[in-house]
Amino acid sequence: MKQHLVLYDDECPLCVFQMKLLTWLDWLNVAALVPLSSDRAKEAAPQLDRETLRSAMHAVTSGGHIHRGARCIRFLSLRMPLLVPLGLLLWVPGVIWIAEHFYNLVANNRLILSRLFGCKDACAIMPARKREHDKLA
Repeated sequence: MKQHLVLYDDECPLCVFQMKLLTWLDWLNVAALVPLSSDRAKEAAPQLDRETLRSAMHAVTSGGHIHRGARCIRFLSLRMPLLVPLGLLLWVPGVIWIAEHFYNLVANNRLILSRLFGCKDACAIMPARKREHDKLA
């Protein structure tokens, strides 16, 4: 089975924490985590510039379609058993609109939130599940 690529900002402690968490939720290994600093990220989404990629998490499907932000979460949630209820909730009419606004609020303030929650130090304690196809900061 070909994996979907999850492009994330590896310079953001909050983003790195979320990717570590994702390794534990991805029992079926449907997602390969790709930091934006890698060449693989540039190859996966050459049509998107670096700032666009840094503005939100992106999932590049095995078919080449790109999902951004809350839609990326919805796409991934439906492929991970523990997150299926969240994915279904995000399909309820109007919920994705609210989720996108909330996602953008968090994404635009992620560095402040990282400092506020101490992600640089505290989040470093959380171990990532070792998977050969992931690149975690």
